[in-house]
Amino acid sequence: MARELSLDEPPDRRRSSRKKNRTLGPVPSLEGHVRPDWWNGLFNHLYLKTDGDVVDNPEITKNEVDIVTGILGLRSGARMLDLCCGQGRHALELAARGYEMEGLDRSHYLISRARSAAKKAGLRVRFREGNANRLPHRADTFDAVLILGNSFGYFDSIREDREVLAEVRRVLKPGGIILLDLADGEYLRSHFKPRSWEWIDERMFVCRERELSADEQRLISREIISDVENGVVADQFYAERLYSPETMAGLLGEAGFSGAAVCGMPAASTRNQDLGMMEHRFCIAARAEKEWTPVRTKGSQRARHVVVVQGDPRRPDTLKPCAVFDEDDFYTIDAMKGALERLSSYRFTFRDNHENLIRDLSRMKGRIDFVFNLCDEGYDNVARKELHIPALLEMLGIPYTGSGPQALAFCYDKSLVRGVAKEMGIPVPKAVYIPPGERIFDIPFGFPVIVKPNAGDSSIGITQKSVAWNSEELTAVIASMKTTLGYECPFLVEEFLTGADISVGIIGNPPDAYTVLPLSEEDYGALPPGLPPICGYEAKWLPESPYWKIRSVPANLPEETEKLIVRCCMMLFERLECRDYCRFDWRLDAEGQPRLLEVNPNPGWCWDGHLAKMAGFAGISYTEMLGMILEAAEQRIFTETGAVRKEAMAAAVPGAASCTAESPDAGDME
Repeated sequence: MARELSLDEPPDRRRSSRKKNRTLGPVPSLEGHVRPDWWNGLFNHLYLKTDGDVVDNPEITKNEVDIVTGILGLRSGARMLDLCCGQGRHALELAARGYEMEGLDRSHYLISRARSAAKKAGLRVRFREGNANRLPHRADTFDAVLILGNSFGYFDSIREDREVLAEVRRVLKPGGIILLDLADGEYLRSHFKPRSWEWIDERMFVCRERELSADEQRLISREIISDVENGVVADQFYAERLYSPETMAGLLGEAGFSGAAVCGMPAASTRNQDLGMMEHRFCIAARAEKEWTPVRTKGSQRARHVVVVQGDPRRPDTLKPCAVFDEDDFYTIDAMKGALERLSSYRFTFRDNHENLIRDLSRMKGRIDFVFNLCDEGYDNVARKELHIPALLEMLGIPYTGSGPQALAFCYDKSLVRGVAKEMGIPVPKAVYIPPGERIFDIPFGFPVIVKPNAGDSSIGITQKSVAWNSEELTAVIASMKTTLGYECPFLVEEFLTGADISVGIIGNPPDAYTVLPLSEEDYGALPPGLPPICGYEAKWLPESPYWKIRSVPANLPEETEKLIVRCCMMLFERLECRDYCRFDWRLDAEGQPRLLEVNPNPGWCWDGHLAKMAGFAGISYTEMLGMILEAAEQRIFTETGAVRKEAMAAAVPGAASCTAESPDAGDME
């Protein structure tokens, strides 16, 4: 049986498990224990403790930014990207000095910290999650790209480092500047400390081991972090390629940069103990040698032709309150069309007449690039036929956005998703499946419980009356729901969880290129006393209901809880074969332990839906959100067919590019 993930254990068992399982003891070689993607799990709250003497000190940050601005010589208002930005310390300081800043980092935790800091400081800095070798920006966007704090050289190969530099060059304007702050590899190769230890604070200390890799091109490090009461907290391995100023200048030249200039970056620490990789650093800056990317004008370069498939407003839709498309539905459709019109890299054709849909799509085969599948109503507006649209497109050989029929079939069945999650060790609520026609059932857990249709979406059948507080109410709830939904409808009876109601949105395709949007939480504060806190049918469809007052707000979870939830979502995304975008619904129990409720592939795309709200928390507009979905699908489609078009990928980001032929004044570089 799979062992359930750690947060489902009592605190005392988690503590003893941590002592027993999180250290390997002595190892003959460090290099064999470094994961290729070690950075995905290393940069969390512990990183801000172990390295906080350098990377979380405002005075050190200000001094480093003084050096950076002196080298760049850029005027106030210049647009810069802080790549591998961590918790955004440099980006925020630069924004406070009048520069237009964006930040990108792979760490969900650090990006969340950066967004919170920006909001608290009242600074407009856009922080995104993403990979350094696949930047989500148009060509010729930035005056400068910064890679500070020794954040370069993490990959296994030099080839991958070149890919990062190629992406930086692509997003820089002609003559734009790249600035790297790196460990001096030549110095560290002969001066690194094989073993060291230091106190982090009054409770925690860290022991480090270091060795050169077999080819002596990387420094391998091991950190064992211990708590004086709880024992070993983490045992982690990482590696960084060692570049000297000369080798880095050569790599920049190969990547299309020129005029490399080097200066020192002073080391500083509030603890003044083991500085490790940050001990002896240098800055190197160079200019991008390139021409302006040709302006996309009408007729000069073909925009991708995308057909948007929607539900049919001519037909009844039993999920809607009056079974018809109303004014709100048409407003939502118009908002979607208006947002898509602002994506100049595409031209859109819309199809919503299901009577002619098969014929129309058959005729379009070979004449369109792909389909934007927004038909979450299902073929003929039948929810169970949502998977029929992608199945039809696959039979016709037409690429499309979103999940395929298999994923939609999996996730339509809540009990099936529960089984998959339990098999993977992912925590779920206690529940009982009630098959059609079952009259006698036993609930092997306590009340209250909530009754849900086992199949379906849009919260159909889930209302305030779905919560039962005793066996008599449970019998009445199931009888009422059978009358409403049909006697052949299977049900799921779950323990009713009373903790925070959490949603997670992912756009992209793990494990390669994806964005985890800021988690959202339902605020039930406006509900009258006595109503169960649930986000069901009334909250989504009935404006006169008190549930209409529910708001989605940024979630405020303990870091360990959020980290577990996101990790589980990533596992489920891949296991259930979701694609391009997905939403996951969770709920915390009374003790604050998370439990998975549902997985929603091809979730609601409307302007005021959960996905759009989560995107808004990250500063991503509705247009940009739709553009990100299209970009994720296009990248996947053309990768699968072996026809990746890098220029098209770069241009898929929202907002038309309109460039002049003039090179900007990028300032002087010392």
